[in-house]
Amino acid sequence: MDYSPALMTDMYEYTMLDAALKDGTANRRCVFEIFTRHLPEGRRYGVVAGTGRILDELERFHLDDEDLRFLADRKVVDANTIKWLENFHFSGTIKGYREGEMFFPNSPILQVEGTFGECTLLETLLLSVLNYDSAVASAASRMVSAAKDRPCMDMGGRRTNEWAAVAAARAAVIGGFKGTANLLAAQMYGLKAIGTAAHCFTLVHDNERDAFRSQINALGKNTTLLVDTYNVEEAVKTAVEVAGPELGGVRIDSGDLASLAQRVRNQLDALGATNTTITVTNDLDEYALAALQTAPVDSYGVGTMLVTGSGAPTCAMVYKLTERENSAGVMQPVAKKSTNKATVPGRKLAYRSYEYNLADCEHVISGSEDQLAGYTPADNWKDLLVSYVDHGRIDQQYQGHGAIMAAHEYRAQALAELPITAQSLMKGEPVIPTETTVL
Repeated sequence: MDYSPALMTDMYEYTMLDAALKDGTANRRCVFEIFTRHLPEGRRYGVVAGTGRILDELERFHLDDEDLRFLADRKVVDANTIKWLENFHFSGTIKGYREGEMFFPNSPILQVEGTFGECTLLETLLLSVLNYDSAVASAASRMVSAAKDRPCMDMGGRRTNEWAAVAAARAAVIGGFKGTANLLAAQMYGLKAIGTAAHCFTLVHDNERDAFRSQINALGKNTTLLVDTYNVEEAVKTAVEVAGPELGGVRIDSGDLASLAQRVRNQLDALGATNTTITVTNDLDEYALAALQTAPVDSYGVGTMLVTGSGAPTCAMVYKLTERENSAGVMQPVAKKSTNKATVPGRKLAYRSYEYNLADCEHVISGSEDQLAGYTPADNWKDLLVSYVDHGRIDQQYQGHGAIMAAHEYRAQALAELPITAQSLMKGEPVIPTETTVL
């Protein structure tokens, strides 16, 4: 689908731009910040994902003639604003937490600096990407912890919007998953693609033996056969008879998965197929994966609960103005004082401190540009912010397949640096506190 990410906005972003161009505030220098006031109930941490997708969209964030006609015909903006938009290109600066990094309440996940006009147009796009991708990556990370060393694969494409499925596959890999069933995601991001056959393939054949023989002839003996269409025990016997002990794997998609996996493992071993692996699927979440830890399962396919954030499909991130140029041309911290929605004024630095090689606190330092330039953190504090865009120039190291795999590895490292209670599935408070200092 050919579309402009510059229209992946709420209308008020353009009406604000229109009004700001009229009153002269559109060119005021501003700093916006994305953060969440709280984690989903009971969660110990979150995982940042989606920033690479944002950079991809920024490269295409402009309006063509048809888009501009749409805005004009709908009278969203006037002719002067249309002219301003004709050659629009984001020329600001973006820094934030890297993909795969842990985040907590009030972590300055992304900071956007530029003119009010250009920064306000980004709000919905940035939030929609970060809120969803981080929700999926956070759920994936919990699932990977529950699965221990057994690989998890994304099979959630049919359980969400078709474009969300592509985003979810990417976020899942950042969260620790090993591959996806979604071919578009595999193509776009260079991810490992997985998949063999569904129950309908067995049902379309006259019998299970014919179906297994057909799949093996097409895909080889190393394929994975689905064995729960009729009777699992009979299917496993037939599978080994057709493929021999070299059969790659079997998949179980229903029933008491732990009990069935144990019986199938014993049956495979008795038939000489000792290297045949067992994959289980069927509405798994992190709690189901934890319950299967003692079962002889080799890998998992996860669908619905992955792409819905395992009950938390958003991270409740918000995009707030924290500093702006005033009428005298001086940068001035600003903040909301709304009940239960107050914000911390000023641009931010972010660090994490450690004791005995374990993180013990998130430190958010707020102040003016000059104040932050002169701030010196403690020796053992880790700087959490990286530069993504510098005056409109995108750092390409954070885009593409390499960036995804780097984030995949970084998540595991960052999680290992948190207290072990971060990996608990019991509800609790964030595993480390966040301390905010206003200079």
